[in-house]
Amino acid sequence: MESTQDILQAVLGLIAGLGLSAACGFRVFVPMLLVSIGIHADAIHVAPEFAWIGSTPAMIALGAATVLEIAGYYVPGVDHFLDLVATPSAVVAGALLSTAFITDIDPWLRWSLAMIVGGGVAGVVQVATVAARTVSGVTTFGLGNPLVATGELAGSTGVSIAAMVAPILALVLVVLVVAFLAWRWSKRRERAVTSAPAPA
Repeated sequence: MESTQDILQAVLGLIAGLGLSAACGFRVFVPMLLVSIGIHADAIHVAPEFAWIGSTPAMIALGAATVLEIAGYYVPGVDHFLDLVATPSAVVAGALLSTAFITDIDPWLRWSLAMIVGGGVAGVVQVATVAARTVSGVTTFGLGNPLVATGELAGSTGVSIAAMVAPILALVLVVLVVAFLAWRWSKRRERAVTSAPAPA
C-alpha cells in the first residue's frame, strides 16, 4: 500500500508535468531545454528512462532548437509557418514531459494520463496562442505579432520554471494565463468584428 508521501509525490509530479505541458503550448523547446538543464545539474529528477534528456548532446540539440524557434517567431510569415508545425509538436512534447515527471504509478496509466491530459493541455494552450497571433495579425497587420511572441516566450519560461520549483504555483499560473489569453482573444475578435465594414 502506498504511503501518503508517495501519493503526494505522484500528485506533485502530475501537476509539474501539466505545468510543463502548458509551457510547451507557448514554446515547444523552451520547457524541454530548461528540464534538460535541470536534470544535467541534478537539480530535478525524472523517471529513469528519461534521464537522457539531461545528457550533454540532448542539451546542446535542445539549445540550438530553442534559439531557432525563438528567432523564427520574430520573422513575419515564418511565425505562421511555425504555428502549423508547433501544434502537433507541442502535444508530443507536452505528453513526453508529463510522462517524465509522473512517476510511481502503473506505466499504462502514466502514459494514458500524459497523452490525454498533458498532450491535451499543451494543445489547448497552443491553439489559444495561434488564435491570439491570428487576431493580432488581422488587427495590427502583423505589427503586434512580435509583442505576442515575447509574451509567449515569457509565459513558457515562467511557467516552466514554476512547474519545476513550485508545481502548485505553476498550476495557478497556467489557469491565469489561459484565462487571460481567452479574454484577450475574445476582445480582439469582438473589436475586429465591430470594425469590419457592414455588407452592402
